Amino acid sequence: MAKGLSAEKAFAEWRKDPEYVSAYEALEEEFAIAAALIRARAAADMTQEEVAVAMGTTQAVIARLESGRSMPSTRTLQRFAKATNSRLRISFDPGAGPSRRRA
Repeated sequence: MAKGLSAEKAFAEWRKDPEYVSAYEALEEEFAIAAALIRARAAADMTQEEVAVAMGTTQAVIARLESGRSMPSTRTLQRFAKATNSRLRISFDPGAGPSRRRA
């Protein structure tokens, strides 16, 4: 019987590869938005279909938003917040990104 590699061990191994780390970090914002959408829907105790109906769209659109495969507009995020009876808050986290100082 072949031994499997646990997800934690695989992730730890992948994190040793600088190309993987760069690609993962480049997608961090998309993952964060997708996770926030899923949390808002779960807190509202709604299905993707229910959110879609409340937004006047399809379940497939909600699934795409929650997958992180697309970057939603602020207007879409506002509609999602209204549909899930939540409040959209956008903030900037100082010092979280690469430093770009002018000389």
